[in-house]
Amino acid sequence: MRQFLRLHSLPLLAFTHDVLAAIFAWLVAYWLRLNLEIPAGYIDGMEKAMLVSVPIQAVAYQYFGLYRGVWRYASLPDLRRILYAVAAGAAAGPFALMILGLNIGVPRSVMLLEPILLLLIMGGNRLAYRSWKEHKQFGAVQTQGAPVLVIGTGDAAITLVRELTRSADWRVVGLIDNDPAMKGRLVQDVRVAGTVGDLGSVAGDLAATHAIIALPEATHRERRRIVEAARAAGIKVMTIPSTDDLISGKVQVSAIRQVELDDLLGRDPVVLDADGLKALLTGQVVLVTGAGGSIGSELARQIARFAPRRLVLLENGEFALYTIEQELRQDTPQLVIECVIGDVRDATRMRNVLAHYRPAVVFHAAAYKHVPLMEDTNAWEALRNNVLGTLTVAQAAIDARVPKFVLISTDKAVNPTNVMGASKRLAELVCQSLDAGHDNVGATRFVMVRFGNVLGSTGSVIPKFREQIARGGPITVTHPEIVRYFMSIPEAAQLVLQAGLMGKGGEIFVLDMGEPVKIADLARDMIRLSGLSLEEIRIEFTGLRPGEKLFEELLADSETTLPTPHAKLRIAKPSGVPDAAWREDLLAWLASAPTQADVVKAQLKQRVPEYQPG
Repeated sequence: MRQFLRLHSLPLLAFTHDVLAAIFAWLVAYWLRLNLEIPAGYIDGMEKAMLVSVPIQAVAYQYFGLYRGVWRYASLPDLRRILYAVAAGAAAGPFALMILGLNIGVPRSVMLLEPILLLLIMGGNRLAYRSWKEHKQFGAVQTQGAPVLVIGTGDAAITLVRELTRSADWRVVGLIDNDPAMKGRLVQDVRVAGTVGDLGSVAGDLAATHAIIALPEATHRERRRIVEAARAAGIKVMTIPSTDDLISGKVQVSAIRQVELDDLLGRDPVVLDADGLKALLTGQVVLVTGAGGSIGSELARQIARFAPRRLVLLENGEFALYTIEQELRQDTPQLVIECVIGDVRDATRMRNVLAHYRPAVVFHAAAYKHVPLMEDTNAWEALRNNVLGTLTVAQAAIDARVPKFVLISTDKAVNPTNVMGASKRLAELVCQSLDAGHDNVGATRFVMVRFGNVLGSTGSVIPKFREQIARGGPITVTHPEIVRYFMSIPEAAQLVLQAGLMGKGGEIFVLDMGEPVKIADLARDMIRLSGLSLEEIRIEFTGLRPGEKLFEELLADSETTLPTPHAKLRIAKPSGVPDAAWREDLLAWLASAPTQADVVKAQLKQRVPEYQPG
C-alpha cells in the first residue's frame, strides 16, 4: 500500500512543482523587467495575469503528457514535451486575457521572458534531478572496474560508453578514433586520446588493460589491425557482437565478448532476395537432408525464418536430429516440424518420405565429408553415401514431382585429389544428368551449390584447434603453406538459399569465398585470441594427410564462369553432361559388392577424368 501511494504521489509532486515553477517564472519575469524591483502599481495586474495564465499552463502540462515520464530518466523527448506545453501556454495566456477583456497592461517583454524562464526552470530541474540520481547510484562505480579504451566515437561507441559508466566492472579511461582531427575532443565526457596507431602509447599513459571495439562499419581487415595493435600494446581486446542491437540501443554490458575468429575472417553481409525467398519457401513444404549436420541445421534455421508451411528434417543420426528439433521448437514454436529418421541410400524409404510430404524444394546436405576418413578404408562407403545417396533422393524427388532439388557440393569437387571430393563431383554429374533428361514444364530442376570450408563446421580445423588449445597444445597443422577458403555457416546457408532461388536447372553455383587463409596463420590467430602466446602453445607441422592438397580450387580448369545478379554467386558451366546410359552404368557399379580402396579409386577415375589420386 505504501509503495502504491508513493508511485501515485510522484506525478502529483511533479505537477505541483511545475505549477509553482509557473508562478515563480511570472515573478522573476516582472522582477527582471522592472529593474529588480516590482512597484506596487504592477502587483495587481501581475496577480490577475497569473490567475489566468497559470491554470492554462497547468492544463497544457496535462495535455502534452508531462507526467508520463520519470524524472530520473529525463531525456530529449521529455524536454520536447515541456517545450510544446510551455509554448502552448504562452500563446493561450494573452489570448485568454483578451477574451476576458482584462486590460491589465502586462509588459510585452514579460510575456516573452516568462515562457523562457519557465522552460529553463522545468527542464533544468529535471536534468539536475537525473544527474543527481545517476551520481548517487553510479558515481561510486565510475572509479572502479578495469580501465578500458573504447575504439570508436560514433553512435555505437556513445551507447557503449553510456552503458559502461553504469557498470562496476569497467571504467572508460579514453576513446580511440581513426580520425586524427577528433584527438583531444570530448565524447560523453570522455577524451579522445588518439588513433589506432597511438593505441600502444595511449594504453600506457592511461594504464588501460582492455580495449573494446565499437565500430559498426569496420571491415575484418580493420578489426585485424586493431587486434594486432592491441596485442602489441599488451592489452586484451573485446568487441560488441551485434551491431544492429548496439545502434538500436539494446546493448547491455553483458553483451561484450572476446574477439572471435569470425570477426577477423568476417565478410560483407549477404544481401538476400527476401521477396523471392518468400515465394520459394513461405507457406511451402521444405525438406532438408542431413538436417543434423553443420550446414543442414543452419539451412533449417534460415528456412524457418521464412515461415514454411512444414519443415521436414531428414537425418540418419538420432541425436543430431533431436538436437536441431529441440532448438527449432524452442525458437520457432509456431513452425510445423517433421522429424524423419532415414538413410538417403534407402530407395524405399526415400520414395515413401517424399511421396508423403510432397516438398516444394529439397536441400540435399547429407554427405560424408571428412577427407582422410573417407580416403582408404571407407572409400566405398563415401561413394555410396555421397553418390548413391544423391541419386536415390534425386530419383525420389523426380517421382514425387518436386519442383526444385538443391545439392550442397564442395570446392573439393574441383580437380579432386581425394575420394570425398571425387564423390561430390560425381554427385554433381548425377544431378546435371537428371536435369538434362527432364525438359517438360513440371519436371524437377536440379541446382548445385559449391563452396569451401565453413567456420566451426563439424570436423573442421577450428573446433579441433580449440580442443588442442584447451589441452595446452600443441596445435597440429599439416603443412606451413596449406591454405583454405572460409566463410561463416550462416553466410554459406544464406547463399545456398539464394542460389536455390536463382537456379533454373543444371547450374553449378560457385560461392564467392573471398581470400584464401593460411591454416598456420589461422592457428596463430586462435592462440592469440585465447590470450596465450606462441611460446605457450606450439604449432607442429605433421605433413599432408591422405588425399589432402595445399590449395583448394573453386573452378575446374575446363570450366568457365558466368556472373549472376548476385555479387557473391557465379555459375560454373562444365563442358559436357552425362546421359541416361551413363547413369545406368553408375548405378550398376554402386550396387556391386565393395572392393579394395585402390580398385575403387581406379574405377572412380574412369568416371571422373579430372580426379588425380594424391
